[in-house]
Amino acid sequence: MDQGLSSREACRRVGINLRTGKRWRNGRNASGKDKARPPVLAALPASGPSRYLREADRIYIADRLREKASIREIAAELGRSPSTVSREVHRNGTPLRGDQQRIAYRPHAAQARADARRPRPKRGKIGQNPELRDFIQDHLDRKWSPEQICQALRDTFPERPEMHVVHETVYQALYIQGRGELRRELAAALRSGRARRKPHRQANCRQPRFSTPMVMISERPAEAEDRAVPGHWEGDLIIGKDGASAIGTLVERATRYVLLLHLPNGRTAEHVRDALVETVQTLPGHLARSLTWDQGAEMAAHGAFTIATGVPVYFCDPASPWQRGSNENTNGLLRQYFPKGTDLSAHGPEHLAAVAAELNGRPRKTLGWETPAERLHKLLAA
Repeated sequence: MDQGLSSREACRRVGINLRTGKRWRNGRNASGKDKARPPVLAALPASGPSRYLREADRIYIADRLREKASIREIAAELGRSPSTVSREVHRNGTPLRGDQQRIAYRPHAAQARADARRPRPKRGKIGQNPELRDFIQDHLDRKWSPEQICQALRDTFPERPEMHVVHETVYQALYIQGRGELRRELAAALRSGRARRKPHRQANCRQPRFSTPMVMISERPAEAEDRAVPGHWEGDLIIGKDGASAIGTLVERATRYVLLLHLPNGRTAEHVRDALVETVQTLPGHLARSLTWDQGAEMAAHGAFTIATGVPVYFCDPASPWQRGSNENTNGLLRQYFPKGTDLSAHGPEHLAAVAAELNGRPRKTLGWETPAERLHKLLAA
């Protein structure tokens, strides 16, 4: 029963009658020929400091409140934080019938409330609220991230705190065994697609793939580093099954706006160069200032790209994906649409444009919950 089970379930698991279990817990008085029996686990007086308030502490709080002592005075006398005493009075006190702003604190009733709240396991906030659960499930089906969903809850229900959760609550509802608050298959709707959580590990070191002359990221203009000026892009490829197909990705650093490159004939340096030239030439001049890439072999023709477009290419240091953080994050988002181990050549340019439009229509926390399309539209209008 200390684990939160009912008396009936505890007796069933132990294999005894319900009345026997009650007699074990509470003891019995002498009756006729039956002698008195003490409880099996006699309650021992508490000794030493405790993390939780005891009944004696609650009686002391009630006495001092009647004497008009302040919360800080009571906390100092009990050796507790003032917030602990204040929270205890408001959580376990009873509002007066005529004046809801005033609280009557009755220690034994407060102890009963605290004891009733303590047993585990407890249902989580999502499991207790069907409206909240349905809202989260609907947006997970639409491939929103838990953090985006939590922000949308605050925007949609600003005056209803029972509809507000943090994103960790959503992850626990999906991953922690025994919760069962969200459908198990919704974990596949997360961007990672993992059925269980994966611990973070250090990235494996990668060797450079080519040694042609490169301009390193340390020489990139400062305006690209602080994201103050639009037009600086980060690029990479996402690779399909057996490395036979690929899609190019471009992300603008200031707005996180995404462009996808169609590579139907392969991912050689010439194919990537031609796709980049075709895409970059569609951009206004002030939105094509630089391109940052890793040291992949597909950028062996970066000199010809710069000559054709006038856009300089800067290369990241080996094994440093954080130097293209926006692009790495975007590639993770795109794996919702283009899973690993699939043939990416099956996606035509129209589908790539539709995926990019959907991604550019999602709100981003880093943009103050604006979408990349909205932020880019503001820059173009300005």
